[in-house]
Amino acid sequence: MAATKVADKSMTMSEIKMKAKALGVTPGKMKKTELIHAIQAAEGNAQCFGWSNGYCPNIDCCFMKDCLKIRL
Repeated sequence: MAATKVADKSMTMSEIKMKAKALGVTPGKMKKTELIHAIQAAEGNAQCFGWSNGYCPNIDCCFMKDCLKIRL
């Protein structure tokens, strides 16, 4: 699979929920971080959202813009 450009904007919660549903994840009342971790798990990726400390080698991650802004 080809690498994609990192998103220039953060994903909205609606976009995140749509992505989750497409992967078979039921968003329910999950908080944003929980939902993103569930998406990462469904994709077979590490559940690393929020743990970047300002650096992330996963340049094709659609959550990178938000991830680099927060610290859990």
